[in-house]
Amino acid sequence: MKKLICQIFGHHYAVSKKVTHHIKEYQCIHCGKEVTTNETGALSALTPERQEINDTLETIYQRRHCTADHAA
Repeated sequence: MKKLICQIFGHHYAVSKKVTHHIKEYQCIHCGKEVTTNETGALSALTPERQEINDTLETIYQRRHCTADHAA
């Protein structure tokens, strides 16, 4: 039934994880489909490869901002 709602009206995405300021992961509140922003800013399916890339970006982003916060 929930997938039928998405087929008729489209997905309703909510942010599930903020990787950086510009890259986020989203999940449909109805069917659970996961997407992420790609290098051009468009939404694309959250594949295991993209999940690994996002995890790496998040780690690098956190290290840089943690270091910058301590230096200031």
